[in-house]
Amino acid sequence: MDVEKMDENEWKYHGEGNQSLVVSHCQRCVVLRFLKSPPNQNKTPEEILHHLQNIVDFGKHVMKQFFGENYVHHGEIIQLPLDFVRQLCLKIQPERPECRCDKDMDTLSGYAMCLPNLTRLQPFRLAEHRPILCIEIKPKCGFIPFSSHVSQEIKHKVCRYCMHQHLKVANGKWKRPSKYCPLDLFSGNKQRMHFALKSLLQEAQNNLKIFKNGELIYGCKDDQDCVSDWNELARHLKPFFFPSNGLVSGPHCTRTIVKELIHVITMALLSSTDTCRAGDMKTVPISQGRSYCEASAFNKELVRNGKHKLESSGLPRGCLLYKTLQAQMLDMLDIEGLYPLYSRVEQYLDEFPEESTLQIDGPYNEVFYEKLLDLSLEDDGTVAFALTKVQQYRIAMTAKDCSIMIALSPCLQDECSEQRPVVLTSKSRFIFSVSVLDLDLKPYESIPHQYKLDGEIVNYYLKNVQAKEDPVMSNLFKENEDCTLVLHKV
Repeated sequence: MDVEKMDENEWKYHGEGNQSLVVSHCQRCVVLRFLKSPPNQNKTPEEILHHLQNIVDFGKHVMKQFFGENYVHHGEIIQLPLDFVRQLCLKIQPERPECRCDKDMDTLSGYAMCLPNLTRLQPFRLAEHRPILCIEIKPKCGFIPFSSHVSQEIKHKVCRYCMHQHLKVANGKWKRPSKYCPLDLFSGNKQRMHFALKSLLQEAQNNLKIFKNGELIYGCKDDQDCVSDWNELARHLKPFFFPSNGLVSGPHCTRTIVKELIHVITMALLSSTDTCRAGDMKTVPISQGRSYCEASAFNKELVRNGKHKLESSGLPRGCLLYKTLQAQMLDMLDIEGLYPLYSRVEQYLDEFPEESTLQIDGPYNEVFYEKLLDLSLEDDGTVAFALTKVQQYRIAMTAKDCSIMIALSPCLQDECSEQRPVVLTSKSRFIFSVSVLDLDLKPYESIPHQYKLDGEIVNYYLKNVQAKEDPVMSNLFKENEDCTLVLHKV
């Protein structure tokens, strides 16, 4: 990229999170990511560069080891002309959601990260203007806590996502709770996965977005602005799935196209296209934790139909969902078991404020990564043990909040070689790539907030949801329970 010939008119607003803002190039498959900060709290150029370098190093030396070379795109740091950055900031400001404007884009350092645009990423050199469909899924936490430190039994039965939905609705974040349950998606059982994906499509919230040629066609730009018309979605998708078919329009057509989309997403999620260093690291046997959530709409439907056996086929070891789940399960203690260890580290830092050997915020290198592989739960009372568990928890929280990007491009049969991953539908075939996004390490400082939020979520659910549900319901969810007929004398 020739940074000396940058033109702000070639770039457009792409999106933003709490810490950064992203713009995408109108023709090329690249994005620029700029840090943000509150007004009048600007960091020095050196601080900005250090922050960005930490992000790159963490992706390159840590998360790439967990997920694999092909799945993680850590990008590179570039320095841009300040005049270009200022003009770009003015150009995109009207497009920014009001709820994100509490922080300003960095226009003083000139530093940014250059990354591939994963909504348009075309993994193979085909026709220059081949259409690209991209599905972004934020799957959230895919397991029930198995830690003995959990104080409320409900946390061993209902997943965090399903409980949190009710608090979010009560706080006005969403209008209605979603039927999506992460444990259904992570089950590996295609019927459960299909139900989970259909639920995401019905109530996308901020967990699902669909892009066509880099443009958002389905999902929420922010918490308020959502595009969720299935008929409109089907109109966009029909050329991909039925390119030369005279399928009639209407509800039947829409349902058929959505069904094809769900099939493609499922097959891409279960595909194995990469290896990684941590791929054989078994944080905990999947069977040790409960494989279903009592609040799942899928499970409740089974119970209503008299079926008590919930299938969990298991995920292929090489697929991205499996790797994501393994990283998530580095949270072996739950926040309730982790918080006392965080307090131990805090106490040490209070006593030795100049201590710099703990590596709380980098450098993110081979030494940092190797420490994460210590899965021992025997607390020897040291700060070293506490810090290892804290860092593993931060990795787990990062994996719980990452996004999976599935890019699809139609291909003809003679264009699809054995080296290219392909997924078939009834009328089409697609080459595809799967990537993982949003892998910034969760802040050390956010742990007290997570501890407080966990209590709020559980207490609200116990008081306002579980107390109102039929108490008989939970007895129907006992997994693998044999039914025994007991005869009593009359």
